[in-house]
Amino acid sequence: MQPKAVIFDIGNVLIEWQPERFYDAVIGQERRRAMFAEVNLHSMNELVDLGHPFTETIYAQAEATPEWREEIRMWHDRWIEMATPVIAHSVRLMKALQAKQVPVFSLTNFGVESYAYAATHYPFLNDFDRDFISGHMRMTKPDPNIYAQVEETSGLGGADLIFADDRADNIVAAQSFGWQTHLFEGPQGWAERLVVAGLLTADEAL
Repeated sequence: MQPKAVIFDIGNVLIEWQPERFYDAVIGQERRRAMFAEVNLHSMNELVDLGHPFTETIYAQAEATPEWREEIRMWHDRWIEMATPVIAHSVRLMKALQAKQVPVFSLTNFGVESYAYAATHYPFLNDFDRDFISGHMRMTKPDPNIYAQVEETSGLGGADLIFADDRADNIVAAQSFGWQTHLFEGPQGWAERLVVAGLLTADEAL
């Protein structure tokens, strides 16, 4: 069945998101490992993704952990250096789909302010036909309610939707709704999946 809309995750599908890589480059792998062992930075980021204030959430964690204060504040102050580079082939796929009038949605765990900030650097983030951003929705993948909200808002469901995400748990949740899915491990595989789905030709998927 040919899908009627395509849903992109953003982190590690359209934009690389590798905080560990950033910290390895800035403070060294040994100190990064120590910090991540002592401070649950991904839990902090989950709060932002749930709609908690970007600056206040990160700075509060920094003040609560003074031995890592400056490093934690980097999660905010140098955030755009973690959310880079763009995965250019994925962006081309998004544009190719839209050029054929195929609706393209985002479905992303992303904070409200951080998403707005990212969109100033990456204008294509403003171009989705529908946005499903966790910070605005106050829920994150793989909560089943976020997938139900996509269906309710878009009027599409089941195999009418095809979804790419880099996390297996998010894919499993989408499959429970009958969505067509692709576990993203690189843009070429996603391109090939879109060709198989009948949405792009091989040339359009380059």
